[in-house]
This record gives sequence, C-alpha cells and structure tokens, in this order.
Amino acid sequence: MNEWIAVGALAFVAIAVPLSLLGVSFLLRPSVPEQGKTAVYESGEVPTGNTRIRFNIQYYMVALLFLVFDIETVLIFPWTVIYRDAVQSAGLAAALVPMLIFIGVLVVGLAWAWRNGAVQWIHSQNSNSTTRQ
Repeated sequence: MNEWIAVGALAFVAIAVPLSLLGVSFLLRPSVPEQGKTAVYESGEVPTGNTRIRFNIQYYMVALLFLVFDIETVLIFPWTVIYRDAVQSAGLAAALVPMLIFIGVLVVGLAWAWRNGAVQWIHSQNSNSTTRQ
C-alpha cells in the first residue's frame, strides 16, 4: 500500500508544480494587448490570403511509403545479425523463408503502390508545356 502513496504523491506533485508555475506567471507577467500580438502571424508582416493551404496528397503518400520501408530496414538489420546462428541451429530454409516472405510482401506492396501512381508526382499543365518568346 505504501507504493501507491508514493505514486499518488508523485502524481500530485506532477500536477501541482506546473499549475502553480502557470498561476505565478499569470500574476506576475504584464498584460499589454497589442494588435501585433493578437494577429495569427505575429512576425510583423500583414497576413494576406487564406490561412488554409491545400497540400498535395503525394507528400503524405511518399511519407507513408518512406515509413514502411524504413521500418522494413529496421526489421531486417536484426535478422542479418542472427542469420548465421539461425542457419546453424534451424537450417537454411527455416532461417531464410520467413524473411523472403516478408520481403516479398513488401515488394508486392511497392508494386501495387507504383501501379496506382503513389510514387509518381502529379505534374501540372504548366510544367509540361514549353513557353516560346
């Protein structure tokens, strides 16, 4: 039961210290509202246009593909470290087949993403046409 008292005391301190620091800073700081401080973009520049920018979905697709293949690399490294010991203890097929299946699934996924255009950038009409002067 004493462990729970320590956990409760730690939780109390973890909540009380930030709240007390926020309260002290609220009481001590000067409050001088200015137009520049209340602006969305407070660098001194006057904001123009809409704050919502539409990003191309390809950025997210490339980021997701990068994460998938980055995790694949992280999973292959430990396998390569124990490969020799696994071949000696379990045999070549038992050590190699699971990794080949893993890499095969990833290759099929990459081929599917490539076929659906996930790794190709979308070009606008202006980038393909040449301008003559």
